[in-house]
Amino acid sequence: MAESVADDLQSDPRWRLAQSVAAGPHFARSPLLSKFLLYVVGETLAGRQAIISEHKIGVGVFGRPRAYRTDEDNIVRNYARQLRKRLAEHFTGIGRNEAVRIEVPIGGYVPAFHPNEHGNLTGDSIPSAGSPLAKQQLYLEDPPLTAAIPARRWIPRHGIFRAILMVAGLVAVSGGLWVCGHWPLMRSSSSSPLRSLWRAVLPENGTTYVVPSDAGFNLMEDMSHREFPLADYIRGSYDQVPATTLDSHTRQDLYSQRYTDFVSLQIIAMLARQPEYDPRRVLLRFPRDLRIDDLKTGNALIIGSANSNPWASLGDARTNFRIVPSHDMEGAAIVNAQPLAGEQSSYQSHWNEPSHETYALILFVPNLSGAGHLLVVEGLDVAGTEAAAEVLFRPELISPIVERAKRPDGSIRRFEILLRTNSIQSNAEGTQVIANRIR
Repeated sequence: MAESVADDLQSDPRWRLAQSVAAGPHFARSPLLSKFLLYVVGETLAGRQAIISEHKIGVGVFGRPRAYRTDEDNIVRNYARQLRKRLAEHFTGIGRNEAVRIEVPIGGYVPAFHPNEHGNLTGDSIPSAGSPLAKQQLYLEDPPLTAAIPARRWIPRHGIFRAILMVAGLVAVSGGLWVCGHWPLMRSSSSSPLRSLWRAVLPENGTTYVVPSDAGFNLMEDMSHREFPLADYIRGSYDQVPATTLDSHTRQDLYSQRYTDFVSLQIIAMLARQPEYDPRRVLLRFPRDLRIDDLKTGNALIIGSANSNPWASLGDARTNFRIVPSHDMEGAAIVNAQPLAGEQSSYQSHWNEPSHETYALILFVPNLSGAGHLLVVEGLDVAGTEAAAEVLFRPELISPIVERAKRPDGSIRRFEILLRTNSIQSNAEGTQVIANRIR
């Protein structure tokens, strides 16, 4: 929509401001957030603010069908939270000297334009009282965004959050270094089994969802000593469980913020280096934003066990090997439903020891409709998941199993791989394939 009114709005300083913000560093890497901002600003400046709604944004910005239901798909609400956050960051940072700031007040999607107390106000920067903007009542008397939302505590009191924020910092500065230095960049021919696997997961004519772990959900389970099934996760009902050691602000952070782990970043970075990767067809979805229909119509790479990514339960519900947490959430084991000769019935990690054996799974199973594939990468702990990811990108480790799983027509049968590794200060060393199943 914003493009259709752009020519008529170029003389409006508020439209030029919105374009500048959308092209700035807080928005440039998220085309959908930029489109969201320009859509609501363009509609408002065109006098159509009264018809801005969650449903119209879903259709106009996110390409949802006109029949979609907002009570079943909350993508607009999720992006609106990010939009408000990015706007606040822009106007307290690079845009702090702008004459006007843009806000999207909580409870709606109509943008508000306020005089910026730090900005350089000029006669043509802010519309006069008789201008169309003033008549549209866009200069709202609501409190500014920083007053409507409790001030963000950038130095949390809880050690858990110090760790999470440290991880976020490491993600920003060292992801590329890790990819280049930790896993060798193994190259394989187009006919190799590994290439066949990635062509199945990243098909040329389909969509693949990459779903990292939800570290906040994992912490909620650990602190409440309870396991929450996928149904509770989808409904969001796990946020009602008491967690007496947390204040309300920290609790809300755990429930609403998108915290993930460094291993997920490592996997996504390596995935993007595969020849089959096409950013037009590979969509990153936080677990809370994924929907059942996505796993019916598309392929998915699911990272983490059900304790940190409840969607993994859809993969290992139909397999011989599966991760089962203890009742008190103090540990977990990989259960072997039908042990073969020399195999154990279960494999458990002594996670509370600095150096210990741990285990992981790689599962390649059909998606919910049977027309696509789910690839689940999960471990009993962080080192286990890291080990599974390492094997996934190492042709010499995974190719023999994939080769045996290939059908005469080149398609790949479902398979399961059980791995053992040594966790040394949460880093995987000496990973081995100890069992597998091909169906």
